[in-house]
Amino acid sequence: MTTTVQLPFEQPGPLQVAPLLRRLQSQRPIHRVRTAVGDDAWLVTGYAEVRRLLDDERLGRSHPDPGSAARAGESALFGGPLGDFATERADHARMRSLLRPHFSPRRMRDLRARVEELTERLLDELAEQGPSADLVAALALPLPIAVICELLGVPFGDRTRFRAWTQAAADVRDRGRSERGLAELFGYGLELVARKRRDPADDVLSRLVATEGVEDAEAAGLGMALLFAGHETTVVAIGLGATALLSDPAQWRALHEDPQRVAPVVEEVLRTQSVGGNGVPRYARTDLDIAGTTVRAGELVLLDIGAANHDAEVFADPDRFDATRRAAAHVAFGHGERYCLGAPLARIELQVVLGGLAARFPTMRLAVGLDELRIHTGALTGGLVELPVTW
Repeated sequence: MTTTVQLPFEQPGPLQVAPLLRRLQSQRPIHRVRTAVGDDAWLVTGYAEVRRLLDDERLGRSHPDPGSAARAGESALFGGPLGDFATERADHARMRSLLRPHFSPRRMRDLRARVEELTERLLDELAEQGPSADLVAALALPLPIAVICELLGVPFGDRTRFRAWTQAAADVRDRGRSERGLAELFGYGLELVARKRRDPADDVLSRLVATEGVEDAEAAGLGMALLFAGHETTVVAIGLGATALLSDPAQWRALHEDPQRVAPVVEEVLRTQSVGGNGVPRYARTDLDIAGTTVRAGELVLLDIGAANHDAEVFADPDRFDATRRAAAHVAFGHGERYCLGAPLARIELQVVLGGLAARFPTMRLAVGLDELRIHTGALTGGLVELPVTW
């Protein structure tokens, strides 16, 4: 008999998998759950199943009857269905075709030098203000904002305004606040698009505006989606990645002594940053079988990437942060046709930041215990409220 369990799971710490999730995952790869807003859903926790389903056309973000669809939360972005059920696949393909050129390997290589310059400046400021700081406020937050602003052509001086809107849009408890934040962000995007039409520059927004067939609303929507995703998730990854390394002084010293280790370090950060307990929402477009369980058309399926990345059948000792790990590829950026286009940029930022931090501050350590660190529980992306460090 299938037992329904309640989300979210109680998580003992920012780097620890919830005991109930670990117990469920050891039993089977799919579970009947009740979401935070009380709706029924399926939570998929097995690596093989999550990886396969991320690229399965029988699942989508839209629903034929959005008003009756189960919801994962109150977020206007990921709480419920998005898009047109009849055209979702074509719309998604168009979105990727419009954005892919702006994340080409050449553009990312060119951007790396600028990321290094911005990081060096922030590390200089960190050294001057030391010997203690909040690493979220001093580094994890300002760097991704500065990078995405330069990439898109968004004024850095507007960061306080759009940061407030993205935080509101990410609210998973108050749908009204989330919808207002999203509306404000879209309105801001339209303002920027109008400016780019008048005064174009060498940035993503200007190039989108100049693309034949792209209307202002589409350019604004794509641009603001990139603005949100391009900094919120990286802020979280930098904070939790630094926490994982600083909580293990041996790995911090190893990175300081051998900067070439930074690439595998970042992959392990990406694998471990989410410890599961939620999932990427998808709706079944037809009846399908998942690990012997029948999922009916229209039902909500949560693909738990964090749980998949901690699957003991794929990653030995999965809860241990191990920068020397050689294992199957993680699914932090998704898989297949929905693989994150911004993955190369995120990797660049994490490599430059974590490598630079360890190089400049070999004696840095956590200023509080892991159990004292607080997580944003009401936000879509989560992440640390602050990260006190000293050196």
